[in-house]
Amino acid sequence: MLQEQTFQRIDGTEATLKDYPGQAWLIVNTASKCGLTPQFEGLEQLHQDYRKQGLVVLGFPCNQFAGQDPGTDEEIQSFCQMNYGVTFPVFSKIEVNGKGTHPLFAELKALAPNTTGEQDVEWNFTKFLVTRDGEVTRFAPKTNPTDLVAAIERIVVPV
Repeated sequence: MLQEQTFQRIDGTEATLKDYPGQAWLIVNTASKCGLTPQFEGLEQLHQDYRKQGLVVLGFPCNQFAGQDPGTDEEIQSFCQMNYGVTFPVFSKIEVNGKGTHPLFAELKALAPNTTGEQDVEWNFTKFLVTRDGEVTRFAPKTNPTDLVAAIERIVVPV
């Protein structure tokens, strides 16, 4: 079950989705040196605009796509905060494809294959929107975070 999957915070402590209660989670595999990296700004805006309504944005750095997130966890966290003002939780680096796929992403991929029916994450900034009922919708890497507003507004609690 998604809520039971454990992952590691930057400080080394374990977390689960239960630690981030809300109506919905937007789970994203991120990268600091990607052409899509400016999406951090839009993700932070979603976090600010909808956190009081129950949306939690969660960032999971991944270095599997052209080595575009080579830094340490601390360097990645600092980069996100300094360059994009990120305040949403960013976790320790993980793998999203292959033998080392983190169990959280294995489950997300199984619940929401991509548009061609394949499970692999295509690239950095693939987004998974999870409702409070556990329904998962996948959004492509090039989908701008602002394009998720309608989907988010359907599942969060109005203020």
